[in-house]
Amino acid sequence: MPEVSIIHQQRQHRFELFVDDELAGFAEYHNAPGEVRAFTHTVVFDEFQGQGLANRLAAAALDSTRDSGLGVLPHCPMIRGFIAKRSEYLDLVPEARRGEFDLGAQ
Repeated sequence: MPEVSIIHQQRQHRFELFVDDELAGFAEYHNAPGEVRAFTHTVVFDEFQGQGLANRLAAAALDSTRDSGLGVLPHCPMIRGFIAKRSEYLDLVPEARRGEFDLGAQ
């Protein structure tokens, strides 16, 4: 079974996904005004698709964001889709912005 790790590279503003020490993807963000982390680009490289790694990357990035006390603006489709499917992360999106991302208002 391959070893999977996710490393938060704060200086580069991205979470990097590794499989057996090989870069397999990343989630980029910038810190926006109002204590919010805006995810702008997320990718898992083609050769690593179909292994559930995109979900692991999204969950790790969002959990770290929550642990930092920040909100989320899901500008990239992968993070937006993950939040839409995993309602436990919806609280990270500022309520006033949820409709903007088709996440549903509560």
